[in-house]
Amino acid sequence: MPWVTLMSGCLAGTTYLVVLARVAGTSHAPLGVGIVHLALLPAIAALAFVLRAPFRPVTQATPVPDWVAPAGHILLAGPVLAVTCWAQLRIIARTIPPHALGHPVAVYPLIAQLTGWCAVTVAAAGWAGRSRYADLGGAVAVPVSFAAIALAWYAPVTARFLVEPPATAHAVTIAWYVITATALVLTCAAMRDQWHRYTRSLGRLCSPQRSPSQSGRCRRYS
Repeated sequence: MPWVTLMSGCLAGTTYLVVLARVAGTSHAPLGVGIVHLALLPAIAALAFVLRAPFRPVTQATPVPDWVAPAGHILLAGPVLAVTCWAQLRIIARTIPPHALGHPVAVYPLIAQLTGWCAVTVAAAGWAGRSRYADLGGAVAVPVSFAAIALAWYAPVTARFLVEPPATAHAVTIAWYVITATALVLTCAAMRDQWHRYTRSLGRLCSPQRSPSQSGRCRRYS
């Protein structure tokens, strides 16, 4: 589990937000909730490196499915990201004067958006890990996921459904959770067990057309 990378990303974004809150306090200008999008980007980028198992040859040799290690990494990283998001929202709340709280801004669309960003990043890292560039899965997933997020955020076609405004808070929440569910399905497909490849190789090795020496190896495998 790359704890150093994940914690560095969370602390970098939180430190950036603390500096902005300090400046906002001296200038008496409250921060908007949308600034969390920028503050959480380093943590989301660090999430792309969570799926990478540093001892992949060892984990593939153990009698457990190949997806157990990355799935465990995601489960461990989830609470860290949740605490980071909560801390950043608390920092922003301290910059808003009490008398300015007429109608509180809805937070659930923001949580849905950040959840969708994390899911897209994990899906990109999962599919990059299945390629020949598995060692660079995180480095490949970060620009790919950020490009997809920027496209969804700034393209007029998608911004009508994924950005508030013009979309309503309820519509934004539903749209991003649909994206999250789709990304999770793609992540599960990317992390599926790969042992069937070895099974097919063993079947070809044990076919009747093999030489006697190869047939002996089949008997040893069986």
